[in-house]
Amino acid sequence: MTGPVGPADEATFTAAAGPDDAARFALLTERHRRELQVHCYRMLANYEDAQDMTQETFLRAWNKRESFQGRAALRTWLYRIATNACLDFLEKRNDRTPVPAGLPGAGSEVHHLQPYPDRMLPEDPQESVVARETIELAFVVAVQHLPPRQRAVFIVRDVLGWPASTAADALGLTVASVTSALQRARVTMRAQLPGRRLDWRSPATHELSDDERAVVTAYIDAHERNDLSRLTSLLRDDLRFTMLPEPGTVTVTAEDAVDGWVSGGLFRHGHDDWRGITTTINRMPAAALYLRTPDDPEYRLFAVALLHVVDGKIAELTGFDATDKPWLGLPASL
Repeated sequence: MTGPVGPADEATFTAAAGPDDAARFALLTERHRRELQVHCYRMLANYEDAQDMTQETFLRAWNKRESFQGRAALRTWLYRIATNACLDFLEKRNDRTPVPAGLPGAGSEVHHLQPYPDRMLPEDPQESVVARETIELAFVVAVQHLPPRQRAVFIVRDVLGWPASTAADALGLTVASVTSALQRARVTMRAQLPGRRLDWRSPATHELSDDERAVVTAYIDAHERNDLSRLTSLLRDDLRFTMLPEPGTVTVTAEDAVDGWVSGGLFRHGHDDWRGITTTINRMPAAALYLRTPDDPEYRLFAVALLHVVDGKIAELTGFDATDKPWLGLPASL
């Protein structure tokens, strides 16, 4: 899905790659930062790690600048470097790899998962469509259940749309190995995304639907009123709930979910003072929740809840601790 840069841009880059002109080199590569960061996020499922690997990509590109001959598009060359930087990183992060697909509870064991702020998606319309479709949590989590090299093959072939020969060259594999890895990856993705649309190349919806916006507004209102009955009514009775960084996704009834939140201290005697903001994160409906304690005059950002809404009810809820994450772009207090 990534198109080539124009010939003039390629020629300018080739000219800049030779001399030690770091400023000019950075100017020509910086335009690709957002799309490369989204690519790294798909590979790693962690916003901060994706930032680091994007920076590592630019560093490697500068050190290897003389290897750019213009035979491939500049964008393809940068994606190749980014993909291999992520693979190197994943080798070192093997202590945090998820439970293999097929094991009980495997769908949620991605302990390093972080939300991705929509404001950091690519601004280019073509890139933005692909990013919005492949940044949703269900997709990102499913990809994490692929072994790293298989994950890379799947992303460059099925998301970026590279030919098998280009993918093989970038990853140091044979075309036959790429084809085999892609077939296995597709099987895993179908198992991880049952009932979900798997054609992420179709145009994406850029705004919340009326149904989604109404549910998020009601979810926030229930918090602000400490209305546990209303909150319970918004949840499906087969709710899939995750609160990271705690491990595991549980499927619970609406009543059990709310009872668990109360016993866990989220609603202390029905007197917590909440405020909320409707937003989108990972191109999903989300509620940013702010809590005010008795000794504090301000509401402090506490958590974000990413919601998957089905037929007017919350079918999946993934909660993230939102403190100390300025990159989310949310106000720290209200």
